Amino acid sequence: MTRARAPWQGDANLRRWAVTCTIAPVHRLDFDYDLPQQLIAQTPLPERSASRLLVLPGVEGGDDRRARDAPDCQDSSCRDLPHYLRPGDLLVFNDTRVVPARLKGTKSSGGRVEILLERALADGEALVQLRASKPLRAGLEINTAGGILRLLGREADLWRIALPQPALEFFGRWGEVPLPPYIRRAVEAADRERYQSIFAREPGAVAAPTASLHFDAPLLAALEARGVVSTCITLHVGAGTFQPLRNDTLAAHVMHPERVTVDAAACEAIIRARAHGGRIVAVGTTVARALESAALAAAGHDPADPAAASAAGGTEAAGAGRPATRGAALAPWSGETRLFITPGFTWRVCDLLFTNFHLPQSTLLMLVCAFAGTSRVLSAYAHAVRARYRFFSYGDAMLAAREPA
Repeated sequence: MTRARAPWQGDANLRRWAVTCTIAPVHRLDFDYDLPQQLIAQTPLPERSASRLLVLPGVEGGDDRRARDAPDCQDSSCRDLPHYLRPGDLLVFNDTRVVPARLKGTKSSGGRVEILLERALADGEALVQLRASKPLRAGLEINTAGGILRLLGREADLWRIALPQPALEFFGRWGEVPLPPYIRRAVEAADRERYQSIFAREPGAVAAPTASLHFDAPLLAALEARGVVSTCITLHVGAGTFQPLRNDTLAAHVMHPERVTVDAAACEAIIRARAHGGRIVAVGTTVARALESAALAAAGHDPADPAAASAAGGTEAAGAGRPATRGAALAPWSGETRLFITPGFTWRVCDLLFTNFHLPQSTLLMLVCAFAGTSRVLSAYAHAVRARYRFFSYGDAMLAAREPA
């Protein structure tokens, strides 16, 4: 293997380095690509379903012969999604609701502190990320518009804090929309609604499940008319979704825990769709992780254990993702997941993936590569760059089928 190497400098610097690989992808630079900064969407389109849709080779079925027969990526629109699906296919959405999780404060010395909620805890406490110009210490008090926050102590790379009232209530009143770091503009009033899917019901996320942002009432009506059905799970997206890998090798990375609920109604909808030959369409990487975590739990593995995928035979370094085990057990499950899906993962539930375009070297891009094949996905990303697609949270979408074994 030969590579042009350079130090990782975070999301603020989106320059990329050339990578030439002759072995299976086990290094974060194997998931790199060149992205012009002007393709990073800074605002949403006026209409949710007006976004473009890149359909990868292998998406079979539906009544669009181009998708069925073409060997190359197809440029389409999210409004055309019903043409790529079949009656009886099941769309699975994430109904988490984004909390206004970002808050500004000051120390008694006048120094500024930025607070980003990671997780609400009981008794008026929370886990947060803190950013300040100087080191912080336990016992420090931070003044905010809603009252004083007290730092209780470190927990790994997060802080436990005490608030004047329950965390969701406090941030809901005093916080602002936590737009991702690659959106370099001030938060606008419209972001409160547009950085929220129309399915959002369960408060707890600090980032939107962005694939679902493309769905609106007209698109849902067209899908229903097509005979496509839907259900929801809940995965509360944490701020760790924006964290780059700190290690060069994938095996050394540990995901932040995220809370998941896959209830009985979702399980019944999946079992019913399978029984009638329908495909399970994960709307976003969060849904894919939630469903596969529930399947691992049903098989006796703990998705909160970073080694769960390996224990289940799902972290081979070589080759594409293994085929889904369509008969795999699935039962209602609620808990935490640290599931890190990389190429070689054994897919148990998902057949199609509808997703946005993700950051270079990110865990989300690695999941998409595990699903549809690294070379196919990176080739599709190169096409999207040439065709001037819009990238990341407020950007365009792609539809991919699981790569055959």
